[in-house]
Amino acid sequence: MPRKARIDAPGALHHIIVRGIERRKIFLDDTDRNSFLDRLGTILKDTTTPCFAWTLIPNHVHLLLRTGLTPLSTVMRRLLTGYAVYFNRRHRRYGHLFQNRYKSILCQEDPYLKELVRYIHLNPLRAKLVADYKQLSRYRFSGHSILMGKDKNDWQDAEYILGLFDKTKSKARRLYSSFVKKGIEDGRRPELVGGGLIRSLGGWSAVKALRGRADRIKGDERILGDGDFVESVLKVGQEQLERRYQYQTRGYDFEWLVDQVARLFDMGTEKVVRPGRYPDTVKARSVLCYWAARELGISTLELSKRLGISQPTASQSIQRGEKIVTEHKLMLIE
Repeated sequence: MPRKARIDAPGALHHIIVRGIERRKIFLDDTDRNSFLDRLGTILKDTTTPCFAWTLIPNHVHLLLRTGLTPLSTVMRRLLTGYAVYFNRRHRRYGHLFQNRYKSILCQEDPYLKELVRYIHLNPLRAKLVADYKQLSRYRFSGHSILMGKDKNDWQDAEYILGLFDKTKSKARRLYSSFVKKGIEDGRRPELVGGGLIRSLGGWSAVKALRGRADRIKGDERILGDGDFVESVLKVGQEQLERRYQYQTRGYDFEWLVDQVARLFDMGTEKVVRPGRYPDTVKARSVLCYWAARELGISTLELSKRLGISQPTASQSIQRGEKIVTEHKLMLIE
């Protein structure tokens, strides 16, 4: 059976699970863990991708990210490819490091955001990497220690999560801590990581309650949310896929897009793609990068190569381009 396409869009919340091939370890020591986190932090900042929760387990990783203007697939490709190269070189090994594709579940923010933060941050305790909750609060390789103020970094959006509990940071930490402690007795939460129908209904209890009824609830293994949310996400995802397919079948590619942007800004195509920070070029190039990423699915890596700019600059151009397109209500095709 062919794999389903990933569903993504700016602002989408994703629970990501990355496992080692054959469940083997992907971190052998703290040097590996620190290397992964350094790489993760750099990429999240380069792509302005918010991170709300994360945990490193010896053979897998959990991340809770919100897609910025750089597609999630680009973020994860940079992260996993770079780390795999590092790991294989350092440990003198060959072959795949990760199991198939990473798992990405698009999540309905309300009511699942806080639940997912708790679930992800309790993983070290469930995996017996720490003895108790007190040790969990000081475990360096989980975002829980950041939220508790025991550690810090510049790429996890702790302020946003704490703000969900209270405006005062000290009180927010107390409420957050109490919330996480209450989740310990819940054990593993399979409805948060597998089974689209079950997740869409709200868990096994809801499934059992509906047995014998004729209701048909929309479910999808890539989505965590209620039926209406699942329906809306699938519709948007399908529309995006159909639009890209239409572009491809009509032969619309990067060169065509450059020509469209040149006409829109009444300038030569050479000016659209020329290097440098000429004001007219920066504006046109930003729109070009935004439409290339969002409409044609071109990665920031590919854009950086085609335009002779760095990946961070390509990411910044995509952000700038979205603002220009939105502000001036620009249309790629009338």
